[in-house]
Amino acid sequence: MTSSHDWISPEVVVYFFAGGCAGAASRTVVSPLERLKIIQQVQPPSDQQYKGVFRSLVRMWKEEGVRGYMRGNGINCLRIVPYSAVQFSTYEQLKKWFSTHGSHKLDTPTRLTCGALAGIASVSTTYPLDLVRARLSIATASIHSGTARVAPSAALSAPAPQAALTASSPASTPVAASPAKAALSSAYHTASATQYRPQDLSIWGMTVKIMREEGGVRALYRGIVATAMGVAPYVGINFAAYEALRGIITPPGQTTIPRKLACGALAGSISQTLTYPFDVLRRKMQVAGMKSDHLNPGVRYNGALHAMTSILRTEGVKGLYKGLWPNLLKVAPSIATSFFTYELVKDFCQERVLA
Repeated sequence: MTSSHDWISPEVVVYFFAGGCAGAASRTVVSPLERLKIIQQVQPPSDQQYKGVFRSLVRMWKEEGVRGYMRGNGINCLRIVPYSAVQFSTYEQLKKWFSTHGSHKLDTPTRLTCGALAGIASVSTTYPLDLVRARLSIATASIHSGTARVAPSAALSAPAPQAALTASSPASTPVAASPAKAALSSAYHTASATQYRPQDLSIWGMTVKIMREEGGVRALYRGIVATAMGVAPYVGINFAAYEALRGIITPPGQTTIPRKLACGALAGSISQTLTYPFDVLRRKMQVAGMKSDHLNPGVRYNGALHAMTSILRTEGVKGLYKGLWPNLLKVAPSIATSFFTYELVKDFCQERVLA
């Protein structure tokens, strides 16, 4: 039986540290596309404000500058560092257990199982941060319906996140966030009076707001079932595909940097495409609890199945693939950077710490 010492051995610490570095590096590289993906996933079907990757990125730049590209990246890294650390270290440990500490090779189904369990373990530890990040990305985005517009001058001149607020309002007064309220009003059929105070547009502020208005701690885990359904196969396919591709693309003597990056890029593209609808379900469920005011709650789903049938009924199959294009554009550099950084940091630490 495995002792508790195995979980805190120097080798596990190396896996944990390398995984954390890999997560932070991979998400920072694709932060603009990550935010755009979230906005497009929850954008109303009739709204064309964030249509097209290049045009949307230009819009984001004009309205918020480089800060708009990095919006939510701080909390994303805060979430992804422990997420990636737990994922990689758990996967490495599970591989050892299933292979009896390397005494025999693992087959593809076993690798899929190891990856799936590692994904569930990692997402369970960081889910509240992911939900808060999604809310912050949406609350400061200038999505709007045909009847609610934000003055271009205000959008271009006001610094984020104040661009989404009334600049002259005092900090203690709730402020109508015009871009977000219109998006949520159109997408979730609520009254367009969503209000945010400046202090709500922070990690802690949004967390408190969600808990206060939507049912306490349980509200921070809205959509976790859909997330687990998507994460388990995604991570399983990701790891299994990466290790299979590594044997083909980087055989002994041909482990160049471009080949290593290609392995991660292809593995990530395959896994993301196959499991993308689950990611859309997760985002929809996460933002469904955002209120227009205290008397008009937004649409609430009874579960993942209800969310999926609702999306199919109102938006069709294409509703399950909203934001796929920017997602695919970010997958290649993100997963490639993640695996490459992990292997690089792990090898470096093993040579110096475990030697």
